[in-house]
Amino acid sequence: MSDTKIVKENKKYLHNNAAKKTSLMSVRAMVAMALLSALATVLMLFEIPLWFIPKFYELDFSEVPVLIGAFALGPIAGIIIELVKILLNLFINGTDTAFVGELANFLLGCSLVVPSAAVYAGYKTKKSAVIGMATGTIVFVLVGCILNAFVLLPLYSKMFIPLDAIIAEGSKVNKYIKDMKSFIIFGVMPFNLIKAIAVSAITSALYKYVSPIIKGYHE
Repeated sequence: MSDTKIVKENKKYLHNNAAKKTSLMSVRAMVAMALLSALATVLMLFEIPLWFIPKFYELDFSEVPVLIGAFALGPIAGIIIELVKILLNLFINGTDTAFVGELANFLLGCSLVVPSAAVYAGYKTKKSAVIGMATGTIVFVLVGCILNAFVLLPLYSKMFIPLDAIIAEGSKVNKYIKDMKSFIIFGVMPFNLIKAIAVSAITSALYKYVSPIIKGYHE
């Protein structure tokens, strides 16, 4: 066996050995998921209102640690981090939406993180990461529109604010919002698109520096 082949085999062995150490049941992975969940919970506290949608839609970057964890440890890890983030936030702040907001956050977070990480897991290259995040963004926007139109807004309106009042709030800040359809197209859709692009861009900038810490090796 040539020296070059031996080196390649050793690298492969070390890579596989390290990968075993970062299985979801490993101490490293569990600590990483706990820390990323805690960071995501903190980031949920910092919300940015956008000018074209009512103030109860606010931008936060809590999905960044979730997406980083999902890229490093797999889609299942992303779901776990997302769930723990929601539970921690409930424990700290409680709920003022009868769990509607928390349900929305969990489902939408998973709709971005899971497709992104699933595509990336197949090849783990920069190209697959970009394709994964583009896929996640599309799914996130579509799921956000469907959930808001058929589940979240109707449910929220029955529990708290009449739907007409929600539409009226949207009309105050966005002249293109006149009914449920325009609320989704000119409010929810661009809001989710901006959030997904921002989260993806930040994740792209940070991942190469953070992933070796999480996994214990360089890809």
